Parts: sequence; structure tokens; C-alpha cells
Amino acid sequence: MADEAQEENTVQEQSAASRSEGKAKRIAVGATVGGVLLAFFLLVLLIISIVQVVTASKERDRLLESIEEYKTSIEHDEKELDDYLNGNGLYHLAVKQGWKSKQ
Repeated sequence: MADEAQEENTVQEQSAASRSEGKAKRIAVGATVGGVLLAFFLLVLLIISIVQVVTASKERDRLLESIEEYKTSIEHDEKELDDYLNGNGLYHLAVKQGWKSKQ
């Protein structure tokens, strides 16, 4: 009977060891899958961030070009306005429209 009890204890120990090995494998597989998913998620976030930065940079450059165009247009229009306010511009504009001078 002692031999049977010893055998039963040995079988139970082997079964427990087998279960703990299976648990360890499942934990290792789960941790690996979790790590891969985390790395993939971080990679996707990195790509999205890079795309947003590039898009914002292009938009900023486009806006700066527009600002320069507007500044140039304003300077040109201010010069024209000064000419019209001086009278010379009004005279030339009137002649252009078909008015005849008394001179």
C-alpha cells in the first residue's frame, strides 16, 4: 500500500509539473502576443504622427506663401492709391476712360 501511495504522489507531482509547464507556455505566448500588438500599435501611432507633422508643415508653407502674395498685393495697391490721391493717377485714369484734357 505504501508503494501505491508513493506512485500516486509521483503521478500527481508529474501532473502538477506538467500543468505548471503548460501555464508557463501560455503565459509566455500571451506576453509575446501582447508585446507584438503593443509594438504594432506604437508603430501605427508613429506613422500617424509623422503624416500629421508633414501635412501641417505643407499647410504652413502654403499659408506663408499666401501671406507673401497678399503683402505684395497690398504694397502694389497702396502705391496705386497714393498715385490716385495725388491727382496724377486720377488724370491718367480719366484719360484712359476717354476723357479729354483741356490742354
